[in-house]
Amino acid sequence: MTSAKVTDEKATGAPEEGYERGLGSRQVQMIAIGGAIGVGLFMGAGANIEKAGPSIILMYALAGVVIFFIMRALGELLLYRPVSGSFAEYAREFLGPFFGFVTGWTYWLMWVVTGMAELTAAAIYIHFWFPEIPQWVSALVFLVVLFGVNLISVKIFGEVEFWFSMIKVTAIIGMIVIGLGVLTLGFSDAGDTATVSNLWSHHGIFPNGIGSSLMTLQGVMFAYLAVELVGVTAGESENPEKTLPKAINTLPWRIIVFYVGALTVILSVVKWTEFTAGESPFVHAFGKIGIPLAAGIVNFVVLTAALSSCNSGMYSTGRMLRDLAANSEAPQAFGKLTARKTPAVGIAVSVTLMGIGVVLNYVVPEKAFGYVTSVATAAGIWTWMMILVSHIRYRAAVDAGRLRASSFPAPGGAVFSWVALFFLIGVTGMIAYDKDARVCLYVAAGWAVALGVGWAFLKRRNPQIAARGGEEPELDASLKEPVR
Repeated sequence: MTSAKVTDEKATGAPEEGYERGLGSRQVQMIAIGGAIGVGLFMGAGANIEKAGPSIILMYALAGVVIFFIMRALGELLLYRPVSGSFAEYAREFLGPFFGFVTGWTYWLMWVVTGMAELTAAAIYIHFWFPEIPQWVSALVFLVVLFGVNLISVKIFGEVEFWFSMIKVTAIIGMIVIGLGVLTLGFSDAGDTATVSNLWSHHGIFPNGIGSSLMTLQGVMFAYLAVELVGVTAGESENPEKTLPKAINTLPWRIIVFYVGALTVILSVVKWTEFTAGESPFVHAFGKIGIPLAAGIVNFVVLTAALSSCNSGMYSTGRMLRDLAANSEAPQAFGKLTARKTPAVGIAVSVTLMGIGVVLNYVVPEKAFGYVTSVATAAGIWTWMMILVSHIRYRAAVDAGRLRASSFPAPGGAVFSWVALFFLIGVTGMIAYDKDARVCLYVAAGWAVALGVGWAFLKRRNPQIAARGGEEPELDASLKEPVR
């Protein structure tokens, strides 16, 4: 990407990428909401509750604050220059082409491995109702249907994701309302024992010690993966200067309601000692309350969450591969758009690899799911780190008068980005300390070697690649004011 092109994009705030701006405010808002609710909450919270007890609420709140810092940093960058390959583009601009290359491919990897897990999980959920259907058949059907959704148009993707997210949001709100009813009115089988004092009456808020609670942060962060997806939609949003700030600024309320609020109600209705790993705390709580068909209802919601995540993954991988191709960091075939303005080749390759993952997960032990999620978490942490470091570099350039200010500045400037960065480094250390989770760091080392070899190959083929990016173009004085 030449300096002239970069300058023009920054001046207008609306680069011409060839995509259809087909995501309306309603869809972007719901994609942002849905990104904060996933299988990590519905299923993963059980293991975290077992380890941390009621303090898990504090861990989700703490991680939520950091996620908000990350999203405000991303928001400032997005309003400075809204592009579909946002994370890789900003890393490429502010840190250099190598970091853009690594970030783009790593984010792609995150969604491919997440898609592998989610497809297989969805097939397992179907077994709840139809145990006679082979697992691979269900996974294949979901794979083909979601592939078709992503090929048709971005509007269809947005609409499907809207309704997936609506189901998740409605389910969480319904669970909270029912739980509050049990606590205040005392109805159902759980009415006699449901009380807010369950949050501290059974060996305290930190029953297994603060250290054990902190070790759950790696699992908690997995639950927040995909919240950054709103950044990938920037290049296809109808009005990014209005929809993106609104989607990001409502994030604290989503965290308070869907994570802190839901878990506070659940752990008040049922004491934490009754929850175990491998069981959804929501299924257990509904069973305790005595709601008919509780397991089936929650199973449907979890199935929706898995399909939503896979749908988002297909969307993201195609856009990220196209951004890499546009910068000569991936085969040029990935850069082509269909008549419907979708990067079909990139999506097709990603879907093929997700399909291989379904086959692999069919024959390997169940522990492979834990490995896949830990790899996805490591890739997600790298992406978040690149957002933060890019934001820190961007703010330094703005303060020095080299770049225009964004119309959506992050509160505290770069200070909170530094805080979030050190937090993520600490979580990475916890992953290394955990013998079950550290396998993802071994995978990360292998991935780093593969990327290093790929980068060396690219430099030999095109030496000019290494010379691009990493330097902010000089803008004249008229461009240093915020875009309004």
